[in-house]
Amino acid sequence: MNKHDSDFYQDLRQGIRRWLEREGEANNWSEYILLAPDFFHLLCKLSMDPDVPVEHKAKLAAAIAYFVSPIDLMPEAIMGPTGYVDDIALSAYVLNSIINSTDAEIVTRHWAGDRDLLKVIQQILKVADEMVGSGLWKKLIRLAK
Repeated sequence: MNKHDSDFYQDLRQGIRRWLEREGEANNWSEYILLAPDFFHLLCKLSMDPDVPVEHKAKLAAAIAYFVSPIDLMPEAIMGPTGYVDDIALSAYVLNSIINSTDAEIVTRHWAGDRDLLKVIQQILKVADEMVGSGLWKKLIRLAK
Protein backbone atom coordinates (compact mmCIF):
# COMPACT_ATOMS: atom_id res chain seq x y z
CA MET A 1 0.00 0.00 0.00
CA ASN A 2 1.36 3.42 -0.79
CA LYS A 3 1.10 6.40 1.55
CA HIS A 4 -2.14 7.62 -0.04
CA ASP A 5 -3.76 4.19 0.37
CA SER A 6 -2.60 3.98 3.98
CA ASP A 7 -4.07 7.39 4.75
CA PHE A 8 -7.37 6.43 3.13
CA TYR A 9 -7.39 3.16 5.08
CA GLN A 10 -6.75 4.87 8.42
CA ASP A 11 -9.26 7.65 7.71
CA LEU A 12 -11.85 5.06 6.72
CA ARG A 13 -11.28 2.96 9.83
CA GLN A 14 -11.45 5.96 12.18
CA GLY A 15 -14.47 7.45 10.45
CA ILE A 16 -16.43 4.21 10.69
CA ARG A 17 -15.52 3.78 14.37
CA ARG A 18 -16.75 7.30 15.17
CA TRP A 19 -19.95 6.73 13.21
CA LEU A 20 -20.61 3.44 14.96
CA GLU A 21 -20.22 5.08 18.36
CA ARG A 22 -22.70 7.82 17.43
CA GLU A 23 -25.37 6.09 15.40
CA GLY A 24 -24.13 3.00 13.62
CA GLU A 25 -25.78 0.46 15.85
CA ALA A 26 -29.17 1.55 14.54
CA ASN A 27 -28.10 0.79 10.96
CA ASN A 28 -29.13 -2.61 9.54
CA TRP A 29 -25.82 -2.95 7.68
CA SER A 30 -23.39 -1.97 10.46
CA GLU A 31 -21.74 -5.39 10.60
CA TYR A 32 -20.92 -5.13 6.89
CA ILE A 33 -19.92 -1.46 6.98
CA LEU A 34 -17.35 -2.36 9.64
CA LEU A 35 -15.70 -4.58 7.00
CA ALA A 36 -14.99 -1.65 4.65
CA PRO A 37 -11.41 -0.97 5.87
CA ASP A 38 -10.52 -4.68 5.78
CA PHE A 39 -11.95 -5.06 2.28
CA PHE A 40 -10.06 -2.00 1.07
CA HIS A 41 -6.84 -3.36 2.58
CA LEU A 42 -7.44 -6.75 0.94
CA LEU A 43 -8.08 -5.22 -2.49
CA CYS A 44 -4.82 -3.24 -2.27
CA LYS A 45 -2.78 -6.26 -1.15
CA LEU A 46 -4.20 -8.43 -3.92
CA SER A 47 -3.51 -5.78 -6.55
CA MET A 48 0.20 -6.06 -5.71
CA ASP A 49 0.32 -9.86 -5.39
CA PRO A 50 2.20 -11.47 -8.29
CA ASP A 51 0.10 -14.64 -7.87
CA VAL A 52 -3.09 -12.79 -8.84
CA PRO A 53 -3.68 -13.22 -12.58
CA VAL A 54 -3.39 -10.06 -14.67
CA GLU A 55 -7.01 -10.24 -15.81
CA HIS A 56 -8.10 -9.77 -12.19
CA LYS A 57 -5.80 -6.82 -11.54
CA ALA A 58 -8.06 -4.54 -13.62
CA LYS A 59 -11.09 -5.57 -11.55
CA LEU A 60 -9.13 -4.94 -8.36
CA ALA A 61 -8.01 -1.53 -9.60
CA ALA A 62 -11.59 -0.63 -10.48
CA ALA A 63 -12.84 -1.70 -7.05
CA ILE A 64 -10.08 0.30 -5.32
CA ALA A 65 -10.85 3.35 -7.46
CA TYR A 66 -14.54 2.97 -6.64
CA PHE A 67 -13.71 2.91 -2.91
CA VAL A 68 -11.65 6.12 -3.00
CA SER A 69 -13.78 8.02 -5.49
CA PRO A 70 -16.04 10.63 -3.92
CA ILE A 71 -18.46 10.06 -6.78
CA ASP A 72 -20.22 6.70 -6.86
CA LEU A 73 -23.72 5.27 -6.79
CA MET A 74 -24.10 5.78 -3.03
CA PRO A 75 -21.81 8.73 -2.16
CA GLU A 76 -20.34 8.66 1.34
CA ALA A 77 -20.27 12.48 1.39
CA ILE A 78 -24.08 12.45 1.35
CA MET A 79 -24.89 9.16 3.08
CA GLY A 80 -22.03 8.91 5.58
CA PRO A 81 -20.62 5.43 6.21
CA THR A 82 -23.86 3.88 4.96
CA GLY A 83 -22.60 4.94 1.55
CA TYR A 84 -19.93 2.24 1.79
CA VAL A 85 -22.43 -0.59 1.33
CA ASP A 86 -22.09 -0.35 -2.46
CA ASP A 87 -18.28 -0.35 -2.19
CA ILE A 88 -18.47 -3.43 0.04
CA ALA A 89 -20.90 -5.22 -2.27
CA LEU A 90 -18.72 -4.47 -5.32
CA SER A 91 -15.63 -5.66 -3.43
CA ALA A 92 -17.35 -8.91 -2.44
CA TYR A 93 -18.36 -9.50 -6.05
CA VAL A 94 -14.81 -8.91 -7.34
CA LEU A 95 -13.25 -11.03 -4.59
CA ASN A 96 -15.71 -13.83 -5.25
CA SER A 97 -14.84 -13.83 -8.96
CA ILE A 98 -11.12 -14.10 -8.11
CA ILE A 99 -11.73 -16.90 -5.61
CA ASN A 100 -13.86 -18.82 -8.11
CA SER A 101 -11.20 -18.71 -10.83
CA THR A 102 -7.99 -19.06 -8.79
CA ASP A 103 -6.80 -20.68 -5.61
CA ALA A 104 -8.82 -19.21 -2.71
CA GLU A 105 -5.64 -19.22 -0.61
CA ILE A 106 -4.25 -16.39 -2.78
CA VAL A 107 -7.07 -14.19 -1.50
CA THR A 108 -7.38 -15.46 2.06
CA ARG A 109 -3.67 -15.09 2.88
CA HIS A 110 -4.04 -11.30 2.67
CA TRP A 111 -7.23 -11.08 4.76
CA ALA A 112 -6.67 -8.99 7.90
CA GLY A 113 -10.23 -9.32 9.19
CA ASP A 114 -11.22 -11.49 12.11
CA ARG A 115 -14.11 -13.30 10.43
CA ASP A 116 -14.01 -16.12 7.89
CA LEU A 117 -13.54 -14.28 4.58
CA LEU A 118 -15.26 -16.85 2.39
CA LYS A 119 -18.35 -16.86 4.62
CA VAL A 120 -18.38 -13.05 4.77
CA ILE A 121 -18.25 -12.76 0.99
CA GLN A 122 -21.10 -15.25 0.59
CA GLN A 123 -23.19 -13.44 3.23
CA ILE A 124 -22.68 -10.10 1.49
CA LEU A 125 -23.52 -11.49 -1.94
CA LYS A 126 -26.64 -13.07 -0.48
CA VAL A 127 -27.93 -9.70 0.82
CA ALA A 128 -26.29 -7.33 -1.71
CA ASP A 129 -29.49 -6.82 -3.67
CA GLU A 130 -31.26 -5.76 -0.47
CA MET A 131 -28.28 -3.71 0.79
CA VAL A 132 -27.92 -1.49 -2.24
CA GLY A 133 -31.19 -2.04 -4.07
CA SER A 134 -31.78 -4.17 -7.12
CA GLY A 135 -31.16 -1.47 -9.70
CA LEU A 136 -27.88 -0.34 -8.14
CA TRP A 137 -26.69 -3.92 -7.65
CA LYS A 138 -27.14 -4.63 -11.37
CA LYS A 139 -25.15 -1.47 -12.21
CA LEU A 140 -22.36 -2.51 -9.84
CA ILE A 141 -22.13 -5.96 -11.41
CA ARG A 142 -21.85 -4.34 -14.85
CA LEU A 143 -19.02 -2.13 -13.53
CA ALA A 144 -17.15 -5.19 -12.26
CA LYS A 145 -17.23 -7.13 -15.51
